[in-house]
Amino acid sequence: MMKKKIMSASKASLVLLLCQMVSALDVPLDSKLLEELSQPPTITQQSPKDYIVDPRENIVIQCEAKGKPPPSFSWTRNGTHFDIDKDAQVTMKPNSGTLVINIMNGGKAEAYEGVYQCTARNERGAAISNNIVIRPSRSPLWTKEKLEPNQVREGDSLVLHCRPPVGLPPPIIFWMDNAFQRLPQSERVSQGLNGDLYFSNVQPEDTREDYICYARFNHTQTIQQKQPISVKVFSMDSLNDTIAANLSDTDIYGAKPVTERQPVLLTPTGSTSTKVELRGNVLLLECIAAGLPTPVIRWIKEGGELPANRTFFENFKKTLKIVDVSEADSGNYKCIARNTLGSAHHVISVTVKAAPYWITAPRNLVLSPGEDGTLICRANGNPKPDISWLANGVPIAIAPEDPSRKVDGDTIIFSQVQERSSAVYQCNASNEYGYLLANAFVNVLAEPPRILTAANKLYQVIADSPALLDCAYFGSPKPEIEWFKGVKGSILRGNEYVFHDNGTLEIPVAQKDSSGTYTCVARNELGKIQNEVQLEVKDPTMIIKQPEYKVIQRYGQVSFECIIKHDSTLLPTVIWLKDNGELPGDERFLVGKDNLTIMNVTDKDDGTYTCIVNTTLDSVSASAVLTVVARPNPPFDLELTGQLERSVELSWVPGDENNSPITNFVIEYEDGLHEPGVWHHQTEVPGTQTTVQLKLSPYVNYSFRVIAVNEIGRSQPSEPSEQYLTKSANPDENPSNVQGIGSEPDNLVITWESLTGFQSNGPGLQYKVSWRQKDVDDEWTSVIVANVSKYIVSGTPTFVPYEIKVQALNDLGYAPEPSEVIGHSGEDLPMVAPGNVQVHVINSTLAKVHWDTVPLKTVRGHLQGYKVYYWKVQSLSRRSKRHVEKKILTFRGNKTFGMLPGLEPYSSYKLNVRVVNGKGEGPASPDKVFKTPEGVPSSPSFLKITNPTLDSLTLEWGSPTHPNGVLTSYILKFQPINNTHELGPLVEIRIPANESSLILKNLNYSTRYKFYFNAQTSVGSGSQITEEAVTIMDEAMASRQVDIATQGWFIGLMCAVALLILILLIVCFIRRNKGGKYPVKEKEDAHADPEIQPMKEDDGTFGEYRLFSFVSSAPF
Repeated sequence: MMKKKIMSASKASLVLLLCQMVSALDVPLDSKLLEELSQPPTITQQSPKDYIVDPRENIVIQCEAKGKPPPSFSWTRNGTHFDIDKDAQVTMKPNSGTLVINIMNGGKAEAYEGVYQCTARNERGAAISNNIVIRPSRSPLWTKEKLEPNQVREGDSLVLHCRPPVGLPPPIIFWMDNAFQRLPQSERVSQGLNGDLYFSNVQPEDTREDYICYARFNHTQTIQQKQPISVKVFSMDSLNDTIAANLSDTDIYGAKPVTERQPVLLTPTGSTSTKVELRGNVLLLECIAAGLPTPVIRWIKEGGELPANRTFFENFKKTLKIVDVSEADSGNYKCIARNTLGSAHHVISVTVKAAPYWITAPRNLVLSPGEDGTLICRANGNPKPDISWLANGVPIAIAPEDPSRKVDGDTIIFSQVQERSSAVYQCNASNEYGYLLANAFVNVLAEPPRILTAANKLYQVIADSPALLDCAYFGSPKPEIEWFKGVKGSILRGNEYVFHDNGTLEIPVAQKDSSGTYTCVARNELGKIQNEVQLEVKDPTMIIKQPEYKVIQRYGQVSFECIIKHDSTLLPTVIWLKDNGELPGDERFLVGKDNLTIMNVTDKDDGTYTCIVNTTLDSVSASAVLTVVARPNPPFDLELTGQLERSVELSWVPGDENNSPITNFVIEYEDGLHEPGVWHHQTEVPGTQTTVQLKLSPYVNYSFRVIAVNEIGRSQPSEPSEQYLTKSANPDENPSNVQGIGSEPDNLVITWESLTGFQSNGPGLQYKVSWRQKDVDDEWTSVIVANVSKYIVSGTPTFVPYEIKVQALNDLGYAPEPSEVIGHSGEDLPMVAPGNVQVHVINSTLAKVHWDTVPLKTVRGHLQGYKVYYWKVQSLSRRSKRHVEKKILTFRGNKTFGMLPGLEPYSSYKLNVRVVNGKGEGPASPDKVFKTPEGVPSSPSFLKITNPTLDSLTLEWGSPTHPNGVLTSYILKFQPINNTHELGPLVEIRIPANESSLILKNLNYSTRYKFYFNAQTSVGSGSQITEEAVTIMDEAMASRQVDIATQGWFIGLMCAVALLILILLIVCFIRRNKGGKYPVKEKEDAHADPEIQPMKEDDGTFGEYRLFSFVSSAPF
């Protein structure tokens, strides 16, 4: 104990803290010790403060606690006692405080909304949980609203409002189309944090009628859908395409049919706004702007930098995300939207508040009687939280008085505690944004010393290293620890030892003579105890010959040595590593006792090899590097000579071969005019050649480089040669992959793969696009375009063939005449439905459908096939309608029939057929009704065997889940099973279909029967269900069987029989040894004909057939 001293008030808090550090006991986490010591309750598990539950499932409010003796539990609801015994829907788990509210058995989650708090109590105090607010999740339906179509001019901004229903928790919002595909988003089109869909400017491709907002409620796993929103964008493109042929190139590319606009913020509105966020949360700031061209968003923090490593940009930089915000993140954040016409900005003033958070949470305090201690509870927040104390769950102001306790703000001071001072204290720190609640107990214990370290524990260390000898202990008051060496040694003192507070003795530099027996003694005023441990000091492990650096050629052999010396009582293991990883699993690597050999070395074997020697006490290692000869050095001194319009000569000087001959040189070129920085393969020459004549293309600014290659690999590229610009010429080739495919019923989209700058052969690359309708005496229509790979011809007839060609030209002239390709204008939906639809039912699960093909002129596109829609209307056996699930089968090509598999027996179906082209589906044929015949039923839903008696069993069953027709009867088969699992005769009974139970009588007692049960329709029997059951044993016979074995006369008889058998065996043995022979009569008896032996019934057979009767009952 510390001596009390008089000191100034300014040092009081420091002294109190020191008292706590010195006086408080640490209880070791020893399971046996913890089981024996009394301890106030501690809450170990509880539900979250804000607990949102699924209203369809049982509510489980967790409250687990530990203590000695085990605590009891009670609950409050909305501040008053919650008597769970009076509510049949509420139960508490055994040996736990966890509540289970039975919602799935008639309870309603809304009736149990409220604030719950758990109390765990034993004789040493009471701990309380947080206030747990129970709220059932809600996923309300979308409110009905009338949605008007949105008609927007191309280039204008647009906002599609979602306005999801208010749920608990809030739903996740996303936009999809009718095909359940997410709508693509970009810098121009994106979803805001509020779920609305924002268009910075609309384009013609935004026209559609299925903008659908979905709200997903994760707790209830439901998705709500808003009504589809229609958007129509008005465009001038069609008009421009019509007159394009009569306008000059300047007119075509200089026109601006859509007015460009500078940015305007769609959200947030105005020039400034405010945002409050809590410390530790994620700060999300959003700016979405309208404008054409689409504005780009940039974020800055006024007067500071955005925090590094915590700042992220989302939604195409429209959302600024800062994770784990703190008060330092408060300030003004500016978003700037900019395009080529100007900019707009908005300033968001962010204030970071803070719910309470711990600076110093109170910690459990274990004291001895008469000791002092403190509980400290310090928290911070914005605003600063209020601190209040409770004792055993009761406000400390009205709790029972304790003369050893004094409350001083955020500190409770304990002086001269007694065992009755044990209690659990709660500290509550709260402000307007939340609260913290911590339990900390004061446990006053009086315990004699205990040593927890095992007796005679052996410690082994390496010489010249530290030795730590444990003496884990506990006692109250805290015991004093002393160490002795040897049985009668003196107490250990001096600089060569370090005595730790946890009882451990440390010998900083153990020597061989440090080995021996050490005794630890723990004593306090309640008693004394000691324990002995053993220390052995071993010689260190050393590598006396280490591996050395090696240089080796490919395919050679190399060896590393690793010779060691170690303590004779330790068993070393040697491990080899390559580059700190395992050796390759390769038979070329041979590990010997003292070396590593690598056969057939390759360049992959290059690296650092390490020898590691491990014992149970130490580890040493040594490394060496293996270098394998490398690739050749790059060529140098490149020179161009003999420059012509389409050829040049290149020469160079080879670099060092690095002991591997150069096999060839690779020449690459760079086009500095069209693709600077990109190198292309030009040619290869043998390794003996140092000059090459290169073919060139017009209008290319060439640079060349050379790479040397040997068996090891390629060298680094040489330095580039001087540049050489060739003269321009007409294009040598035309665009490839020319196609004509319409995107709309009235247009033809001509596309091609553009020539590269290398292929252009000169400046001013353009394309002459020509087209005319096939099989019509029309002239070619042509237009010249540049910097594009697509041209749209408008006003075409629907799906007619066109001849198309695309010719390249530049400032010097045209390429050769291009070849023609055939394309088609756009498709439209088919006009008519297939006729003469017929259905042939093959069996109860398969049907074949036939139809007539439609005229090709009415297809209005490429015929892709036919789709058959079919659905089940109702089951003919149950006459009950259900949700209609349509199925679709697609038959490719010009087919006129198809098979419909997987049908359900005895059901009514409908189907129709539609023709399909590249645009979509045509109209449906009239619905065709067909019915499937009966099939065999599924197995009965269950079979139960109850009420066993001496000679009867009761069977109950359920009808098949899928009768697949009209049930005609049930078939019951059964047979007995003997002790060797052999089956007896099979009995079959037919039961009317309206029966659901049956009583079998006249059965054998104490006999196991196996039952086979199935249902029948007019088609046949369904799958069967099996069960086994046993009739009960006759009590009188059972008692006789037990009694006979315990009778004295029975035991004596068995002993006499055993003795007689023994005597006979002895006589036979003596007679055999004397050479005697058995009489002929005995031999004959020993080999008697088995066919004339008397019949003997074996217990394992069935020798009795009996008449069975049954009583059945039909279901009500």
